[in-house]
Amino acid sequence: MPAKRATETPTLLERRKAVLGPHSPLFYDEPLELVSGKGVWLKSAAGERYLDAYNNVPHVGHGHPKVATAIAQQMRKLAINTRYLNNRVVDYAEALLAEFHASLDRVAFVNSGSEANELAIRVARFHSGNTGIIMSDFSYHGTTLTLAQLTTGLTTSEKRGRNIRTIRIPDATGLNKTQAKQLLKDSLAEVDAAIASLQKAGFGVAATILDPLFSTEGLVVPPAGYIEGLVKRVHKAGGLYVADEVQSGFGRIGRLMWGHELFDAVPDIVTMGKPMGNGHPIGAAVMRADLLEPFGAANMYFNTFAGNPVSSAAGHAVLQVMEEEGLRARATELGAHLQTELTRELEGNPRIDGGARGDGLFAGMRFVDPETGKPDAATTKQVVEAMYKDHVLISRIGRDDNVLKVRPPLAVERKDIDLLIDKLTKVIRGLDA
Repeated sequence: MPAKRATETPTLLERRKAVLGPHSPLFYDEPLELVSGKGVWLKSAAGERYLDAYNNVPHVGHGHPKVATAIAQQMRKLAINTRYLNNRVVDYAEALLAEFHASLDRVAFVNSGSEANELAIRVARFHSGNTGIIMSDFSYHGTTLTLAQLTTGLTTSEKRGRNIRTIRIPDATGLNKTQAKQLLKDSLAEVDAAIASLQKAGFGVAATILDPLFSTEGLVVPPAGYIEGLVKRVHKAGGLYVADEVQSGFGRIGRLMWGHELFDAVPDIVTMGKPMGNGHPIGAAVMRADLLEPFGAANMYFNTFAGNPVSSAAGHAVLQVMEEEGLRARATELGAHLQTELTRELEGNPRIDGGARGDGLFAGMRFVDPETGKPDAATTKQVVEAMYKDHVLISRIGRDDNVLKVRPPLAVERKDIDLLIDKLTKVIRGLDA
């Protein structure tokens, strides 16, 4: 018999599957190995550069020197848990709370958006005495057991909690006033039915939790008055309004610091995560004193690493960079430019439903079949993959996977946006070439 060939060295992908399992998700048909990043540009193991038009973790740019220096200096000085006095966490908490409505005057630091939302639900249940949650029927808010039971936008094995009621977030895009008014009426009737169902089942209403930009849902735009009407009904039933700002917050939409400011309804609790530390894991739940203090008196809540001096240094540096570099103003200007130019360049394209959508530096485009008008997930994926091959990273969202997701770090510049527009329009026009 011939000698057995020596086993070949496994690839990085094979090694990953061997330790993380084959179901740990990766972007793109051909996974991308990245080795470094600066600003909005990433470098692959093959030495190629990619424009990052997707990630909100490096909120002020990959490898920002001020944030990196703050983390390193504080790590060399002191990294300790939160059950000691230290000025870092207090300084950061004061700076963060200054960005909110005056009624939101307390913050509990955690390690991620998932932990923030888990804590928000605990507080809401404690405050209300109820357990019922009203959710969007296509959303994602985290990975804990509680959140998995109310996740509607991703595959989970956990069954939907009996205390969960889902509602369809209405999209008024393209509707006239009469149509929008009827949609508002019908959608609020659905909210009323959800509340009545929870009350009849004995759960009551503890909270509704919403992403103000409805990004997982595909950047839908509810009719005027819908969010206000929903929150009013939840409050009347004894529940709280939780705004999940992991994707829409920290100046993502430019002219406003927080997505919830798009509506005339101040949240009871605001949760946040990814962008806070520019890559350092940190999250928070901001709320009123009358919510956090009774909860704290009845529950010895603390978090060993959240709010530690290193995390606080990272978070505070992000806020300082945003101010010093005028990143909110940049998001306003470049977001408007991005959406205006994409809409103009692709006007009349039968594959695009309604031009660009979104707000600030969070944009999307909805793809439909030009013959039937139905959602076209296959073409959307084709565009994402083609952009990747052209060295621009974007993704897709929506219940039908047919909405492009364009969400670059706020450090993006005009020339980067123009490059993105040029490449994306060429890819889309080339679909029928």
